[in-house]
Amino acid sequence: MNERPARTRARRAAVFLAGLLPSRADYASVRRTWRRDLLAGVTVGIVALPLALGFGVSSGVSAEAGLITAIVAGVIAAVFGGSHVQISGPTGAMAVVLLPIVAQHGVGSVATVALIAGVLVLVAGLLGLGRAVSFIPWPVIEGFTLGIAVIIFLQQIPLLTTGHASSATDHSSNAVIAAVQALTAADLAYLAWAIGAEAIVAACMILAPRIHPAVPGSLIGIAIVTVLALLLPSPLARIGALPGTLPLPTLPALDPAVLPSLVAPALTVAALAAIESLLSARVAAAMADTGAYNPDRELVGQGLASLGASLFGGLPATGAIARTAVNVRSGGRSRISGIFHAVVLLLVVLVAAGPVGTIPLAALAGVLMVTAVRMVQRDTVRAILRSTRADAVAFLLTAVITVSFDLIVAVVIGVVFAGVFAIRSLSRASGVQREALPGDPEPGDERIAVIRFDGPLFFAAADRVFDEVNAVRGVSVVILRMSQLELVDATGARILGDIVQALERRGVTVLLKGVQPRHADLFRTVGVLGSLRHHNHLFTELAPAVAHARSHVRRETAGA
Repeated sequence: MNERPARTRARRAAVFLAGLLPSRADYASVRRTWRRDLLAGVTVGIVALPLALGFGVSSGVSAEAGLITAIVAGVIAAVFGGSHVQISGPTGAMAVVLLPIVAQHGVGSVATVALIAGVLVLVAGLLGLGRAVSFIPWPVIEGFTLGIAVIIFLQQIPLLTTGHASSATDHSSNAVIAAVQALTAADLAYLAWAIGAEAIVAACMILAPRIHPAVPGSLIGIAIVTVLALLLPSPLARIGALPGTLPLPTLPALDPAVLPSLVAPALTVAALAAIESLLSARVAAAMADTGAYNPDRELVGQGLASLGASLFGGLPATGAIARTAVNVRSGGRSRISGIFHAVVLLLVVLVAAGPVGTIPLAALAGVLMVTAVRMVQRDTVRAILRSTRADAVAFLLTAVITVSFDLIVAVVIGVVFAGVFAIRSLSRASGVQREALPGDPEPGDERIAVIRFDGPLFFAAADRVFDEVNAVRGVSVVILRMSQLELVDATGARILGDIVQALERRGVTVLLKGVQPRHADLFRTVGVLGSLRHHNHLFTELAPAVAHARSHVRRETAGA
């Protein structure tokens, strides 16, 4: 007898798993879009190059690791991910999380963390947890983004004040304190050179789009600074030698004595990778008609991308909102654009590793500073601050906690805070209202109370509703109107049963009117219907309930 449900579940599981795998349908539009896809791939590859290098350095690892991540993870996520246009690689948010991990556990721990985090994200996708991001409110997302932008900006200050790329890990793990420490101990002569380099890059990035949106301002600025650093006796530190090929894949060191201490950092990395990737895919789906995205498959793809990057000594990967947006705006409509963006970066490694190694770190810091500023949309911030007080507080609270403590903690607290205020607002929509009896008044009507329930009845409003109904005095019959009742949870149903019992104990007859079919089973299970004095005290229309109440009052008056 149980074979059919078992077969149905097996079929559903098979369909679900099949939806997580690549298929020919992923490339159905390539014949029509391949030219635009290739052009978009080149464009986003040019944009991604300085960001991959910069985020690799900013994470405390190396520019090489950032470039490897953009190549390996970029290809894997494009093939296996749930979005047709998602561009994946190292991101600023991930660099923010990795820097304290590197400071505490060393550079060698990053590949291991990427491996563990990749497995966790992959499992989350297989478990169908991709829709979880929809529970994060918009103000929390924007507060998180603002906090990340501030941290990315502040993380560049140590790079501007020293000649060593690894020195960012020598300061506090808190970006604000590290920036102050770096400025306090700065070599003013070196700082002047670094600020000059950063200013050139920032000016190019700001002015280039005014000439033409396709002009790569960041690369132009980096090229100018690099040439000047080569021609002038500059003290600026540089990226250093890069390999002219990708390293061979190797499994990261899995030391049983160290693994337990890396679980918590890996959980943070996995949560961030999932959240950022799903948000990026959702934004891309809203930007253009690129087809629906599969959130569960997106997690599978990003998990595999981090796993692949870890084998080559790369960083944990996530979907990159800015690069994905460039891809869509440049005409990318299929996975070919994401794959080709990685090919462009691979060609840079194979052909131009030498020139790339001469880029000053201050130039990369300039790219990331401008990128951080552009992450914050003033119109968005203004709209949130002018919305509701609860949303404004959730936005600011998330941003402050992100900068001060921890990214994932900030998101959790922001969601909890927003949820508390949402429940509070929802509870205010719950209420009871005493109504006049319909039709012409009759003697004894003053001994009948019609109480209408409005909105939801759930745990947050249950006690208040109980007190309001129980405060009704001087009546013999109470008609509880349920037709306007919306959401009811177990607590709300239980409190309704308590209301009926409390009134009946006082000798008040309770009639229920308009119990909706969707609430009937819950009312029956919790005992609301069983609390009535008689099964005939349940009505579907108000007129028969009023007639019954009036007959009850007449009998009571005659008996008196």
